[in-house]
Amino acid sequence: MILYLRLAWRNIWRHRRRTVIIVLAMALSLGMMMFYDGLMEGFNQAIAQNAVRVLGGNIQVHAEGYREKIDSNPLLPLEDDAAVVQAALAQPKVIAASRRIQTGGLVSNREGAFPLTIIGIEPEAEAPVSLIAEHIVAGRFLQSTDEDSILIGQGLAEALSLNVGDRITMVGTDIHKQNRQRTMTVIGVYDVGLPSFEKGSVYISLTEAQGLFGLNGKSTEVQITLTGVGPEATTIAALRPTLPGYEVESWAENYPELGSAVNNKNVVMDIFSVIIVVIAGIGILNLLLMAIYERTREIGLLGAMGLKPREIATAFILEGIMIGIIGAVAGIGTGLVINLSLGQVGMDYSQFAGLTEYMALISGKIYPTLGTNRLFMRTTVVLVIAALAALIPAIIASRREPSEALHHV
Repeated sequence: MILYLRLAWRNIWRHRRRTVIIVLAMALSLGMMMFYDGLMEGFNQAIAQNAVRVLGGNIQVHAEGYREKIDSNPLLPLEDDAAVVQAALAQPKVIAASRRIQTGGLVSNREGAFPLTIIGIEPEAEAPVSLIAEHIVAGRFLQSTDEDSILIGQGLAEALSLNVGDRITMVGTDIHKQNRQRTMTVIGVYDVGLPSFEKGSVYISLTEAQGLFGLNGKSTEVQITLTGVGPEATTIAALRPTLPGYEVESWAENYPELGSAVNNKNVVMDIFSVIIVVIAGIGILNLLLMAIYERTREIGLLGAMGLKPREIATAFILEGIMIGIIGAVAGIGTGLVINLSLGQVGMDYSQFAGLTEYMALISGKIYPTLGTNRLFMRTTVVLVIAALAALIPAIIASRREPSEALHHV
């Protein structure tokens, strides 16, 4: 075997220009595949990161039984919400934890009425991590001392012809399932580029919500924001033993429609990924096939010297694998350089924010990851292509009579 390896290594560098061209083709193909994977992962991270900042944190804590009644938007008060907040803030990946109240209701004026979700928040706790707070386009964000004040979305403001300072009627369901009505003043308008969300979510201060819905200083949810998307599982695993009797769930469980939208996008992107692999594979295969077929006479000479067909095929397969390894190493280096560079400066996708609703969640630049999430698969594809490209013609040529192969032009 050592003899075959030495022979294959020598043959690789006998035709340096051809080897360099093949290696460059492999490196470029693998590098582009890594860039694609890094871009898609960065794309998903950007969407998910901003989505949790809009919807209410990476993790939500509810009272036991909330999941069974979630369709009716129940007001189940937490036994000790302050202790839940403290337990959450003790976790290393947690950057914010705040109390909330959510209930169903509607708002109306002379222009019409809209059913929606009324959310009571702790403004000072949520402002540093909330995408809503960053996208106030009129008026201001809520304050904990606000009374009879409401923050609405741009979509709702347009639908009901509302401006800052206008009055609207808000009706919500309290803890006893009774409707509570109050006239509210629009204190601010937010615009996150999601019209359906903006029409379906309004915000009031937690203090206001507690008094209006009969919760007497309690809340129904604690939202927890992490340093990024990904550590939810480990944080939940650490929290559950310290929070018995509570339901601790990630954003993916509480907002499955978002996960479904991202997954549907991933399916489409995976199809493009397969196309990229096929195109790259055809190019590499063509280069290697030509390199092997050009050496049919050399194969005949090896046969005339006494090498068996199996031994000839082995030597050429090893040569193809070696070229594949060199190309794979060069490709990994190329991909890492591309992704590390773009991961620092980012890629501006703001002009595509209007293509679909979830694209609006990008809100600026995408920062590609290293693209190593599928590296094993991509590298294996390159190596298999290299081995097959050497195997097929080598087997065909090695089965020829040496005299015939020697006269091949």
